[in-house]
Amino acid sequence: MDNPSVAKEKLGELDDKIRGSQAWNSIFRPGSIFKQGYQDSPRNRSYVIMNSILYHLHPVKVKRHAVKVSYTLCLGGISFFLFILLTVTGIFLMFFYRPTTTQAWNSIYQLKTSVTFGLLVRNMHRWAAHLMVLSVFLHMARVFYHGAYKPPREFNWVIGIVLLLLTLLLSFTGYLLPWDQLSLWAVTVGTNMAGYTPVFGNQVRFVLLGGNEIGSNTLIRWYVLHVLMLPFVIVIFMAVHFWRVRKDGGISGPL
Repeated sequence: MDNPSVAKEKLGELDDKIRGSQAWNSIFRPGSIFKQGYQDSPRNRSYVIMNSILYHLHPVKVKRHAVKVSYTLCLGGISFFLFILLTVTGIFLMFFYRPTTTQAWNSIYQLKTSVTFGLLVRNMHRWAAHLMVLSVFLHMARVFYHGAYKPPREFNWVIGIVLLLLTLLLSFTGYLLPWDQLSLWAVTVGTNMAGYTPVFGNQVRFVLLGGNEIGSNTLIRWYVLHVLMLPFVIVIFMAVHFWRVRKDGGISGPL
């Protein structure tokens, strides 16, 4: 058995190797901690990150190519604008929507026929959701085409992939809320696909359905996911995404 001091030394070498790796530097950017006069520790790392998010909302300078519409097509900004539009219109729709299997469709119908500007707001919400999926996908394609996923931006590329998946989940969960025939088939197909998850398939399907079959528990779970959990998670990832864009030197330059 190794001497305790030798084992401790090996652990220290392993720790130094991990902290000196490209992946560690890509995620935590330790150089920014030392530049601000802090020792490298989990607490100081969190402190610097939170300050950097606030400081980097408006950068001191912007690169010339970053403001060219022909280069970025403003796809990131469009995606963020559509998310804000979806939030505002979604809050309006929440005042009239009732997440029960007996009242969900009737509340949608009344929203279209009896609420002032209800049909307009619902259509804005629906089309903004479709456009956000498209704009986020095109934004990812633009980033990939320009090689902006390469070091030191690889961590932000992973964050972007997570945001794309969250956007798709938001779109899918919202598609189910009218609780019409299309929604029921979408729930059936989606939960059956989740049921084929290795090892935990049956448990995942049970959690998504809120039981063994589609019912009121299913609707309320997807409703909570759509209006509370997924928006909360996507806001956190967007904040980190914006911070990393600024921290990595702004939008990457042309190849």
